This record gives sequence, structure tokens and C-alpha cells, in this order.
Amino acid sequence: MGFQSGLSGLNTASKNLDVIGNNVANASVVGFKGSQAQFADVFANSLSGGGASQIGIGSKVATVAQMFSQGNISVTSNPLDVAINGKGFFRLDGGGAITYSRNGQFRFDSQGFLVNNQGLSLTGQIADVNGNILPSAPAPIQISFSDIAPQTTTEFRLGMNLDAGDTEPSVATFDIDTPDSFNFSTSGTVYDTLGNSHVFSLYFVKTATVGEWDMYASVDGDVNDADLGLGAGNPVTLTFDNLGALPAGMPALNVSLIVGSGAVTPLDFEFDLTGTTQFGSQFGVNDLTQDGFASGRLAGFNVGNDGVIVGRYTNGQSRNLAQIVLADFRNPQGLSPMGDNQWQETSASGLPIVGTPGTGSVGVLQSSAVEDANVDLTAELVNMITAQRVYQANAQTIKTQDAILQTLVNLR
Repeated sequence: MGFQSGLSGLNTASKNLDVIGNNVANASVVGFKGSQAQFADVFANSLSGGGASQIGIGSKVATVAQMFSQGNISVTSNPLDVAINGKGFFRLDGGGAITYSRNGQFRFDSQGFLVNNQGLSLTGQIADVNGNILPSAPAPIQISFSDIAPQTTTEFRLGMNLDAGDTEPSVATFDIDTPDSFNFSTSGTVYDTLGNSHVFSLYFVKTATVGEWDMYASVDGDVNDADLGLGAGNPVTLTFDNLGALPAGMPALNVSLIVGSGAVTPLDFEFDLTGTTQFGSQFGVNDLTQDGFASGRLAGFNVGNDGVIVGRYTNGQSRNLAQIVLADFRNPQGLSPMGDNQWQETSASGLPIVGTPGTGSVGVLQSSAVEDANVDLTAELVNMITAQRVYQANAQTIKTQDAILQTLVNLR
């Protein structure tokens, strides 16, 4: 028995305790990946080679391997906290230096860049002004907080049922201020070139002819400023067949509304009555849509499982702003840890495989959540006890060797 074996055992047990202590210290760090000390035995080399009776001279630390298993996911109240469920790393840009992380705690800096706690920019694919995300090289994600421009109404769609059992109104001359001069009415909102809203109202008057209705229109309560294609204030006649349907292939009406407030006037759009019927049931609107909207201010964000960052605006619209990308490696254990929850690629890790979440080998994202450290405290504490016993046992071999040497010295 020699001191070398005991000393090497003390050294490896000490390194093991260091690794375990580091795991325990980082058990509450978001995205931390625990490590494991792996050991190898040591044999003395000789010119004649080893034999079956060769005795080793101790042990050594072969490597400290990080374990990239999935950590638990905890829900937070910050929509910019993002957890990776599966393989992959966030790709971070620090002035051109690319690093990788599993810590998804992000925030906005003063310029609208999405950054982590060290100020490194999260990278992804940026959407154009229309919200289309086009494949491109990953770049730092910068969000625009400016208002979105209004969109003028170009299409108005109305689907409804007019009661076939209704009779002519009691007042013969139509007047929007006289409810007894029309049978039914409904309205919707349309938007001009400045995003100003206008009330587009429709009035339906049953005529003496079976299956025939006159449809009047007004804008902001003025009949004289609404033209359904036959001149301002003039009605359009709707004729239904004996099955309660409008003529097949009835074209959309070209509506012109006179609007003010400095917007382009008239406001022209197509008015589609597809789906309108005349059945023997109560009047009701079942479809009322239009494609315009007012300007809107950014009110909040959502991050989808596919990494798409969607902005929500005060006008009720939503728009894609960017898409987060993830990077994967053939050998994640070959990554070089840099601290601050970051790794750097090396020749051992291989080149990064960059893709959008949910594609290829990378996992999906979960918004308003973070990935906890994958450290099992119970297991680490048990490992600590085992490492302590190993250290004590190796110390005992040195003590025994010392006693043997002392016996030899005391021989007379």
C-alpha cells in the first residue's frame, strides 16, 4: 500500500465534493444544468507492459460532465419569461459574440431590444410591417413600440334573415327618425383613411311586392351622405325567390360614404350580402364583418409555442413582431461553460443547428414560465454523504500506511 493511492483518492473525493457543492449552490438558478464528476483509475506505465498482477496507483478526475436533462418548468407573471421544453438553447448576441443559454428571463432595454440580465440580445427572425415573418439569418430582436397605422375599410359583409311574414310599415314615407317607416335596421362601424370610425346604418322596408325589400343606408345618421350605388339617399331593392334566397351570383354593392375630419372622401368599399335570407322567422344578424380598423398602441405581448412574439394593440388588432430561434448541438457536453448561465460553442460541441421552436431537433417554448435548475437536492445531499465517506476512507488508507511505516522505522 502506498501513499499515492490514498492521496489520489483524497483529491478525487475533494473534487467530487466541489462539484456537488456547486450543484447545490446553483439549485435555484434558472436554466442551470447540474454537473457530474466522472473518474478513472490510474496505472503506472512500464517498459515491459502491464501484467495480470499489476496494481493501480489510485484514481483521477476524467471529466466534469454537465447533465443537459430537462428541468421543471415554473409559471411566472412576466410574459417575457420563456422556458424551453425540450432540446435547444437560446441564441444570444453580445456585440457579435454569440453565446447560448437555457435561462429565458428577458426584458426590454431602452432601445427596444429583447435582452437578458447581462444585456445580451436574444436573436430571432424579424417580421415585416405587415407581420409576415420571412426566413432570414438570426438577428437581435428589436420591437417597435410605435402605433400601427389605421386601415381603411374596403369590404363590408352582412349576413342576416329578414322575416318573410312581416308586412309593409305603417308609415309609407321612409324616415330614419321614424321607426314606423321601416321594418328592421342594423349598423356597423367602418373606418376612413385616418382611422376615424363612422356608423354605417342599414334600414329595411317591406314593399307591397312579395319577397321584395327596399334597403336604405346612412352614415353617421345622414341618409344624404350614403350612396348604395344608385345615388345618395336612394334605396336598393332586394328580391328573394320562393326559397328565401337572393339571386345566385348577386354582385357586391359599391358603397360610397361622404366623410369629414380631413380623411379621403368619399369612403368607397364593397358591400357583400352573401348569406342574407328571407325565411319565416324573426329578423336576426348572423354575420357582420369589415376589414378596417383605427390606429392602435402596443398594449402587450404573447410568445407562442413556436416562438412567435405577437403584439396586442389597443384597437383590438394583433400582429406578429418576431420569432425566437433556438440552437441545438450534436454534443452539448462539448460546450464551454462561461458563467452567467451561458455556454460557448467549441470544436467538440460541433456547429450550432439553428431552427424555429418545434421544428427539427429543438423543443417548444412556454411563455410566462422559466426552466428550473435540473438539480435534485435530495440526490445531491445523498451524494455528498457518500463523497464524505469516500474521503474519510481514503484518509484512513493514508493513516494505515503511516502506521506501517512507523512499525518499519521502529524495527531494531
